[in-house]
Amino acid sequence: MTQAPAAVRRSRALTGRLIGAAVPLGPNVLLTIRGRTSGLPRTVPVAVVQLEGRRWVIGTYGDVQWTRNLRAAGEADIRIGDRVEHVSARELSHAEATALVRDELPRYVATLPVMWRFFTKILVRTVAADLVRDPDAAAQRRPIFELRATMAAKEAP
Repeated sequence: MTQAPAAVRRSRALTGRLIGAAVPLGPNVLLTIRGRTSGLPRTVPVAVVQLEGRRWVIGTYGDVQWTRNLRAAGEADIRIGDRVEHVSARELSHAEATALVRDELPRYVATLPVMWRFFTKILVRTVAADLVRDPDAAAQRRPIFELRATMAAKEAP
C-alpha cells in the first residue's frame, strides 16, 4: 500500500478546494508539510482523529508521500476552516499505534455525527477492514502520527 486509490487521488484537488474555502467536511483538514526532497510546501487533505484533547493522523493508505514528508519534517501546518495551526508530529511506536487503533479509534468513530460515522464505516469496509479485524497488522502497515500544537492558531491568508 504505497498509493491511495485512483478515485481518492483524483478527488484530492476538489476536497482541498472545499476545505480551503472553509466548507466543513467532517474531520478533514488541510495538512501542509515541507517536502523532504524539494523543501517546498506540500498540502494534502487528511482526516484528523481528535479525542479528549489529543489529535492523530493516520496514513490510511500506508507509507505514502505525505507520511514520509511528515516523518522527515516532524512538523506541519493544519488548516481547519479559516485558521492555521502549526503542529509538531511524532510517529507512534507500533505498540502505541496498535493501542490507538484497537482502543481509541472505535471510541472516536462513536463520537462522530451520524453522516460521518456512515462514511467512516464505508471507508473501513472498502480500504481498511484490518483496522477492525486486526489492529496489530493495521498499525504495522499504517503510519500514525500524534499532532501537538506548537503555536497559537492564526487566521488563514
